Amino acid sequence: MYSEKVMDHFQNPRNVGEIENASGVGTVGNAKCGDIMRMYLDIDENGVIRDCKFKTFGCGAAVATSSMATELVKGKTVQEALQVTNKAVMDALDGLPPVKVHCSLLAEEAIHAALWDYAKKHGIKIEGLQKPKSDIHEGEEEDEEEY
Repeated sequence: MYSEKVMDHFQNPRNVGEIENASGVGTVGNAKCGDIMRMYLDIDENGVIRDCKFKTFGCGAAVATSSMATELVKGKTVQEALQVTNKAVMDALDGLPPVKVHCSLLAEEAIHAALWDYAKKHGIKIEGLQKPKSDIHEGEEEDEEEY
């Protein structure tokens, strides 16, 4: 059901923890399943992510996607990190079962939320970054009522 990479990142997650005085911190949840993901970024004066850590409350796939997401953004510029999508996280993990795709969405949104926090703290605009959702299903209810 899960790839070897998913199992490895679940059983041996990378970059677990917090970064004191982080450049940006983003928290995203999924009210439907109860997963919560918090991402911490340490960004240098050149806009490069020196370090990235996470804390996740959730299933194995949520832990694995958090772990992989931190690996994918470390060493990247802010702009490159913004390009890390849920598909990139899933591909790096050799796929996820359809019922666990939402975990990769959490990882993408957590990165965006941390970048948003960084931009706010530093009074800068990151080209292409939109205000992140606090819940990955935010806005769906409204859409359903319109039809």
